[in-house]
Amino acid sequence: MKRLHVHAVATLLAAFATPLALPALAAQDASVPAGAADFTFSGELTQGGWILGRAPEGTVSATLGDQALKLDDKGNFFAAFDRDAGPSASLTAKLANGRVVEQQLAISPRDWQIEHVNVAKRPGSGPSEAFMRRRQPELEQIWNARAQDNGADGWRQQFIWPVEGRISGRFGSQRVYRGEPGSYHSGIDISTGTSGTPFVAPADGVVVLAAEQPFSLEGHLIMIDHGGGLNSAFLHCSEIDVKLGQRVRQGQLLGRIGSSGRATGPHLHWSIKWRDARLDPLLLTGLMP
Repeated sequence: MKRLHVHAVATLLAAFATPLALPALAAQDASVPAGAADFTFSGELTQGGWILGRAPEGTVSATLGDQALKLDDKGNFFAAFDRDAGPSASLTAKLANGRVVEQQLAISPRDWQIEHVNVAKRPGSGPSEAFMRRRQPELEQIWNARAQDNGADGWRQQFIWPVEGRISGRFGSQRVYRGEPGSYHSGIDISTGTSGTPFVAPADGVVVLAAEQPFSLEGHLIMIDHGGGLNSAFLHCSEIDVKLGQRVRQGQLLGRIGSSGRATGPHLHWSIKWRDARLDPLLLTGLMP
């Protein structure tokens, strides 16, 4: 049985190494053999990467590690690997006839942009009780938004850039303070130099959060459910042009770039998650046009 070629990335030595674009599922359907006895897929087998594939014929449930995969009526699925994913992962399918199919994946490491700083973290720099009283309801809204499943199918599409500009912050970059790691950058920052630049939906989806009242860190925040456990978040907006529950199409206006929340200047912070895994947007879109 012929299997789709797996575009495994052996090592990404630079954050802007040319990634593969996400193939449209309609095109993949023509090349995936019907009745395959094993998993078939393509994608980026690397930290912060993804796969788009099909489960074996007769699959009743499937998982990537301990994460359940959502299968469409043809057994197609989207799955991804966290920024800190280990060197291997396992795809498992349980078939209607009782057989279990398991496939091991080798996940290549990334050469992240790490800055070593010869200063200690500021003592007592953790959040205050007053801040957390405000922050906790915001975190709950974000959590509930990510948990939604609206039947969107943007996960099938080849993602586009929400806006073109200078990449001012790379996914996965991190500071280490005298051996103590700080939080890594969970998305990609795009700067156009001014506030008010419009940005669009990178793929179809449903608006699951539209923070008209700015959050303490994210500012005016928009979140889009692309389906299949995949979602996008757009931070620091100056204007929101969509409503909660609205279905949006790829390329549709979402809002405008700003510096609301905790931001040093106008830019769009775009982050993508699949379940609990944080993805590198560059591995979904390819390089900036």
